[in-house]
Amino acid sequence: MRKRFFLGMCSILLILVMAACSFGANDVVDEMDTPPTDYSELDQEGQEESEPEMGEGDEESGNENENENEAAEQVQRKLYLIDANGMVVPQTMDLPKTESVLRQSLEYLVDGGPITEMLPSGFSAVIPAGTEVDVHLAEGVAIADFSNEFKEYNPDMEQQILQAITWTLTEFDNVDKVQIKVNGYLQETMPVGSTPIGDGVSRENGINIETGGLADMVNSKGVTLYFLAQNGDNTYYVPVTRRVKVEEDSIEAAVSQLIKGPSIETPLLTDFRQGVELIEEPQYQNGVVTLNFNEGILSQLQSTAVSATVLDMLALTLTEQEGIEKVAIEVEGDAEVLNESGQWIEEVVRPEQYNIGAY
Repeated sequence: MRKRFFLGMCSILLILVMAACSFGANDVVDEMDTPPTDYSELDQEGQEESEPEMGEGDEESGNENENENEAAEQVQRKLYLIDANGMVVPQTMDLPKTESVLRQSLEYLVDGGPITEMLPSGFSAVIPAGTEVDVHLAEGVAIADFSNEFKEYNPDMEQQILQAITWTLTEFDNVDKVQIKVNGYLQETMPVGSTPIGDGVSRENGINIETGGLADMVNSKGVTLYFLAQNGDNTYYVPVTRRVKVEEDSIEAAVSQLIKGPSIETPLLTDFRQGVELIEEPQYQNGVVTLNFNEGILSQLQSTAVSATVLDMLALTLTEQEGIEKVAIEVEGDAEVLNESGQWIEEVVRPEQYNIGAY
């Protein structure tokens, strides 16, 4: 009886122990069956939290990128406008990039057109308001075709208008001369004052033309010089074509006339001081003109250096002549010459950026 009771109790205890083990095993199984945490989701959340929200600094950075993109879509062009003195003057302007560069350049010469908000103080556009423009290029000749509104200009400004159109278009290397059409009809003369056009006008016809005091214009030729004009506190370069004797050497004539200075009949200025002279004939070789001056050209750093303006005037003037790319300066035969920054002058080239607009 006791034995049977003891065995019964053992059986009950065994059942309870097995049940307890069974519950523990199930807990382990449950832990093993639970899928591991998706750490990729945690990484994404962590990244989202670690990324700072766009602040003012980021907005400025974004704006800078936009400005850089806008700047990349701008190109610099030289447009010839009329200044307060009635002279035709190049202005370097930032224009939107386009494939129709010739047409765009003329569109920016139209009064009331896209140039209006960009005009420097004292300057005006040259083509009458409302004029529509088209341009075709054939074998180096740019044919500018204007609508009827083109005829509505002051005849006293006719030569300036023709010069501004011609010099704007011939800024491009593939344009040698310019012809004019009105409503598709080729013009042998300008439509109001009958200024001759013939088979085309080029830079050889000149700009802001001066007679140079010559009586015999038939036996003369033009050299283009660059002087200075002033508008308030700002100065800019003005091209002037002056007639000289046909037998004169063009390089020497240009330098001599530049030293002579602007006509007293104009408001133009110069940075050459009195007493400057060439002491020997200019030398030309492989696109480089060498000029040997006396010490009068040294006007800076206590008369030991050449001014930047004089160097620009020389470079602009001489590189207007075909085949000249650089200018070398000597003083009394010495090639070691300082500029106003205290640096040795190497060969001077035509400045790419001058007369920057919007001043």
